[in-house]
Amino acid sequence: MDMSFTPEQIAFRKEVREWIDSALPPEIKRKAENGANFEHDEVMEWHKILYRKGWAAPGWPEEVGGPGWDVAQRFIFGEECARANAPTLSPFGLGMVGPLIIEYGNDEQKKRFLPKILSGEEVWCQGYSEPNAGSDLASLQLRADKDGDDYILNGQKTWTTHAQYADWIFVLCRTSSEGKPQQGISFLLADLKNTEGIEVKPFLTTGGTDAFSETWFEDARVPQENRVGPENEGWTMAKALLGHERTLIGGVAESGRWLAATKRIAASTPVGVGTLMDDVAFRRRIARLEMRRRAVGMANLRILAAAQVGRAPGPESSILKLAGTEVYQAITELAMDAMGHNAMGWFDSPLEALPEPQQWIASQFNYLRACTIYGGSNEIQKNIISKVILGLPNA
Repeated sequence: MDMSFTPEQIAFRKEVREWIDSALPPEIKRKAENGANFEHDEVMEWHKILYRKGWAAPGWPEEVGGPGWDVAQRFIFGEECARANAPTLSPFGLGMVGPLIIEYGNDEQKKRFLPKILSGEEVWCQGYSEPNAGSDLASLQLRADKDGDDYILNGQKTWTTHAQYADWIFVLCRTSSEGKPQQGISFLLADLKNTEGIEVKPFLTTGGTDAFSETWFEDARVPQENRVGPENEGWTMAKALLGHERTLIGGVAESGRWLAATKRIAASTPVGVGTLMDDVAFRRRIARLEMRRRAVGMANLRILAAAQVGRAPGPESSILKLAGTEVYQAITELAMDAMGHNAMGWFDSPLEALPEPQQWIASQFNYLRACTIYGGSNEIQKNIISKVILGLPNA
């Protein structure tokens, strides 16, 4: 594989870097330079700036509003956004349900949903997991019973990230109890803001954030026209979307962002007559993680290359999710080590006690303990790799 960039790609990188530098609003740019946390409104502000530029959905084809970039351009754009510490856009619309509607939705659904996902006018969240259906997703129990032209939904979803900000939710629901569990699942799109019987209840993570919510459905009516794909065949859509999600969870760009932050912290941490970055053992840990991160990046490029020619992410996305999240956690642990006693600080610490770039690290470290669980636990990914890729019969 030739990993060098052409002159045209180098020029594209320069264009992207200069544009991001000029387009970031002053307060967002200040936070980006300091490695601070972005609020939901700031993320959506950046989303709309990218939308006006035509760069909000790097992976979408031109005919539905994407920039029509090839794999290298998408990779470069992701790298430059991470380098600039720009806000990370919510993946649920642009990276998950949007590509799924592009692949499986009918013309009416594409016309209705894709433009508003792209513009950020409508924010999405995911309704997959339930209290008794996490990694064993096929055991989900959210019921969807037909009544005229609607489905009546009853049940609960959990871990619905940022549902309190969302306008729409895509859910897996049970439309039949016959046959294997996977055979009775359908994929529905539900209006969170305007559907009676849907209630969102945020709860705190161990990182002290309200990232997650419980979402309750009580006699909630969802039009049958909001079903994507055939009834009882939502498992096909679920697997396709999980492929996209696991590719995103691999977090190559985000790992690079954390590694850069770790280096900045180490360079400002006094040790003896120098700084932590002068410590050979610490630099060795950084080098090992950088090599692992770049290996994951190469795997990510292979998956993107397949997507470029119309192939949805398959079981190879499990490799990316498994390796990527383990690297992600190792880098965040290294960041905590680099902070020393400051790692005991929290995002409400006074600035004179803990610099702004370090205030959210402990919180995010706690939150990211879950990245090897959400999107399908890493144990599940090992089973998929063993069975589907390696062909082991008893996996």
